[in-house]
Amino acid sequence: MNLEQLQGFVEIARLGHFTRAAEQLHLAQPSLSRQISSLERELGTELFHRARGHIALTAAGETLLPRAKRMLADADAVRSEMGELAGLQRGRVRLGATPTLCISLVAEALNAFHAEYPGIDLELTEGGSHLLIEKLAGGALDMALITGTDGSQDNGSALSHTPLLTEELVVVSSAAKPAIAAKPGIDLQQLARLPLIAFHESYDLRAVTDLAFRSAAVIPRIVVEGAEMDAVLRFVERGLGVAIVPAMVLLDRPTLRSVRLSSPQLTRTISLARRADVNPTRAAEAMRTVIADTGRDLVERAPSTMTLVDR
Repeated sequence: MNLEQLQGFVEIARLGHFTRAAEQLHLAQPSLSRQISSLERELGTELFHRARGHIALTAAGETLLPRAKRMLADADAVRSEMGELAGLQRGRVRLGATPTLCISLVAEALNAFHAEYPGIDLELTEGGSHLLIEKLAGGALDMALITGTDGSQDNGSALSHTPLLTEELVVVSSAAKPAIAAKPGIDLQQLARLPLIAFHESYDLRAVTDLAFRSAAVIPRIVVEGAEMDAVLRFVERGLGVAIVPAMVLLDRPTLRSVRLSSPQLTRTISLARRADVNPTRAAEAMRTVIADTGRDLVERAPSTMTLVDR
């Protein structure tokens, strides 16, 4: 078994087609077919059901696929780590982060990291915490910034989680067309009387706010539903309504006004996750340090709504 065979196997499984997989790998189709046939002989079982115009994984193929992906990811990590022996002059970091963190903590951290290590390639994957955990466990990421609300996080045994900071969820409105009077806080009953812009159902924040409204026996007045973070903030800026967002996204946004939720107070914890069974590369360890430093800087800029987690 060799890495070329595994790479060919994974690509065929992804595309469901030998010819297209060969094109992606810059191989002749017969060469790829021979690689897979050799792999099947070595393993003593067929990996694909072959039918005209249709390729599907056998049970053995389905078992091999996640392992093959991890082996290829580990091989990439070895190549990257060997290249870093020159002193972080080259290498790669594969970072995953949730959408709300991409426009705040991650944007700041990547800017600082690139300035210090311009030779390191940065690969960013944006998605929900559950998706990022799956990709991390499968070897597709070096680390992931994930969120958990009220302490709820997936603590899979294969992963190591390092809590970085805790931040409040706050209510925002347009600074030019404020829908919220200047006050120290607002409760859900008061908030339900205002036009609310709600996130897409895939957002962890949406599930948290929906649960809070249900627990308070309050029905919000939603005027826009299903938006992504950038769109939510833009709609609020234009005065379409208010939104419940993490405090961190307000940094350097003078067009927004915020009010703290007084009852109940909702918080979320931001953690850095990585595989516990894989030693981080030097580049990944440098990224971890930069992220931790950036988080500390953000807390210093907004100490009333963000706090560092004691470690």
